[in-house]
Amino acid sequence: MNDQAERLRSMVAQSRQEETQAPNTRVITITSGKGGVGKSNFTLNYALGLAQQGKRVVILDADVGFGNIDVLMGVTPKKTLADLIRKEATLKDILETGPCDIKFIAGGSGFQDLLDIKPEQYEYLLEQLGELQGFADYVLIDTGAGLNAQTLQLILASDDVYVVLTPEPTAITDAYALIKMVVNRERGTRIQLVINRAQSVPEGKETAEKIRLVAERFLAVEIPTLCVLLDDPNVTKSVRRQVPFLLAYPNGLASMCIGNVVSAQLKGEVARDLSTKGMKQFLHRMVRLFQ
Repeated sequence: MNDQAERLRSMVAQSRQEETQAPNTRVITITSGKGGVGKSNFTLNYALGLAQQGKRVVILDADVGFGNIDVLMGVTPKKTLADLIRKEATLKDILETGPCDIKFIAGGSGFQDLLDIKPEQYEYLLEQLGELQGFADYVLIDTGAGLNAQTLQLILASDDVYVVLTPEPTAITDAYALIKMVVNRERGTRIQLVINRAQSVPEGKETAEKIRLVAERFLAVEIPTLCVLLDDPNVTKSVRRQVPFLLAYPNGLASMCIGNVVSAQLKGEVARDLSTKGMKQFLHRMVRLFQ
């Protein structure tokens, strides 16, 4: 077991030395403290918003057993990350294409397989997923609800983390519990809030302020808000149609909110020049944490 771990560490070190100067890919994990807050719907439509601004986006569905990004798009994946880890597929085989040319990878049991990954599997995984470096501007990871070991590792390995919640008291409590566990593990994690299904902008801001104040007082960290998404009946209609609401109802409240946050975020990233680990460093860190 020690020999295998040493081989994995050696491969990580060697791969880091061989990394090219390709443009960095920003890896964002999108998560939530509880289910039913619209996390996957936000992930998909946020990806489409980025794509409409000319960004290349890949979604990785890491909700093992309950992934539904494919359902929201009406796409049935033929291969998953698990096939890649078992060396039964290539990156090209597992990349599905959705609306606006966004790409999508189904996780399958892939993240569970990482627990027992062999050195030769790791080498292949790094080679294949490493091709996303420079291929995509953004890799969005849609996790399962709640905080388990797999989600925590993805969060800690990412450049940024978006926590999706609604104004409901249980959603607020669970979101704070997730943030607390992450901050206690790694204080430098860049976390932002996505307030979904708010009845008004003031309600959304009030929800975010509750999290911000408690986090500032008890965790001594600042948790900013990425956006407030207003409640929109068109979202439910789009789910039934299996067409993302940004495309089905481009003039709806939710769509306008997505458009506004993407535009503001892209301008902000240029102004702040946010650092990124890049896809390869993300993979190094993710696999190391899973071991």
